[in-house]
Amino acid sequence: MRLRRNLVRTATLVTAVTLPLAFTPPASAATADIPDVLANALSSQVKGKNVKKHLDRFQQIADANGGNRAAGTPGYDASLAYVRDKLRRAGYKVSTTDVEFPVSWEEFSPSVLQQVTPEAKTYANPSDFLTVIDSSGGDVTAQIQVVDAVIPPPPAPNTSTAGCEAADFAGFVPGRIALIQRGTCPFVDKATNAKAAGAAGVIFFNEGQPGRTDPFSFDIREWRFGFPIVFASTAVGLDLADTPGTTVRLKVDAKTTVGQTKNLIADSLWGKKGEVVMAGAHLDSVTEGPGINDNGSGSAALLETALKLAYLPTKNKVRFAFWGAEELGLLGSDQYVAGLSQAERDKIRLYLNFDMVASKNDVTFLYDGDDSDAEGAGAGPAGSAEIEKLFEKFYGKRGLGFKGTDFDGRSDYGAFIAAGIPAGGIFTGAEGIKTAEEAAVFGGTADAPYDPCYHAACDSITNINAAALDRNSRAIGYATAFYAYDLSTIPDRDAASLARSAAATKRAPEDAAR
Repeated sequence: MRLRRNLVRTATLVTAVTLPLAFTPPASAATADIPDVLANALSSQVKGKNVKKHLDRFQQIADANGGNRAAGTPGYDASLAYVRDKLRRAGYKVSTTDVEFPVSWEEFSPSVLQQVTPEAKTYANPSDFLTVIDSSGGDVTAQIQVVDAVIPPPPAPNTSTAGCEAADFAGFVPGRIALIQRGTCPFVDKATNAKAAGAAGVIFFNEGQPGRTDPFSFDIREWRFGFPIVFASTAVGLDLADTPGTTVRLKVDAKTTVGQTKNLIADSLWGKKGEVVMAGAHLDSVTEGPGINDNGSGSAALLETALKLAYLPTKNKVRFAFWGAEELGLLGSDQYVAGLSQAERDKIRLYLNFDMVASKNDVTFLYDGDDSDAEGAGAGPAGSAEIEKLFEKFYGKRGLGFKGTDFDGRSDYGAFIAAGIPAGGIFTGAEGIKTAEEAAVFGGTADAPYDPCYHAACDSITNINAAALDRNSRAIGYATAFYAYDLSTIPDRDAASLARSAAATKRAPEDAAR
């Protein structure tokens, strides 16, 4: 019976998708755009009213589970089970990947920082240094190695780039403790580079300008470094850096309790295994509310797209991802990408991200793949500009407005673009304030938040803009279906991998000479 139902569904949808082709006038190969025709036909099947049925279910799940669908809670597990069941019934190959997240961090005794050589000296906690929250526990005695510090400190604040690049650790001796100056990039980036270089611990120190000399407490939001981390005053940092070969003891007595949740991954039965079109949305909410716009809207639209695309034989493999623990720091997508081999990453030709697509006071923001707005993080990896143009084509043909938004790292595309995978997507605004110019184009209320219930209990089924949900769901269906049939504008990932290998081979003799 299931086979019969699936055959009926397939025949019905194939008819709906291919019928427009029967009425397409003869065209030359140069003018025919079959992927566009197919994508538009599929898009017409992804309707807001059907997407809302999934949102209604997410609301029911939240209501039955303490008012939220946060990672690690029964509400999230029930949301995942709902999506998994729908996708399995549609014939997808469904799997999950584990996601770890910090539940709590506890420091059992004050951390210790002592200079062992060339003179014995104990630094005071908390006036000289403080433990970095989420630091791993550990007791290490080792030589200090200064990492690219600007000494004496530069006159302008937020100038030092110490530790921001892997190249800053050239010549770093594994097993030493990295001494890293505060500066332009996040502490987590510095510590990540230190771990890759083999550091046994990290001592950050403040940069040194007025107002930037004392230690302070902060959460590095990464608990898996496996070594102790503290933050010291400028005076302590300069003291430790003063004499080459200084040895210190660094002790942190702390523990992170780790919880676990899951990502849901669904692969289509059709398409080339080495040509993966990936689309994702985070499934979890914050603990404060049911998360129906953030991000039930993106998840529901993606689910409906997957259900409509399930029965169509596509040229390329399509992979749908429903991320866990996004609200805890993009953990689901970060850990997924980190767990892929380079060969598996190279199969992913592009990534489409949909996070909040039905904000009540919405603007249709498209990720600025070509950096035409010249703001923030810059352009995405090669192919991102073409993804942005495809979305612009969809909205432009329908007389709908759109506006660029920066790749600011606030959603799950971050790990993909960091891995060189082109990305794009739709976002309708969070706590930001709509301008008068935006209201003139998109309607709504100027000088008010895009989403008045962002990360709040009122992000419920009443917090959805039905018109935005409908048009953006159709755009999601269009873009996903288009790339399922046509990747001609997206650079080949295998070619990029070969280019990297060739470049590495050319560099090897120079590296050996140095």
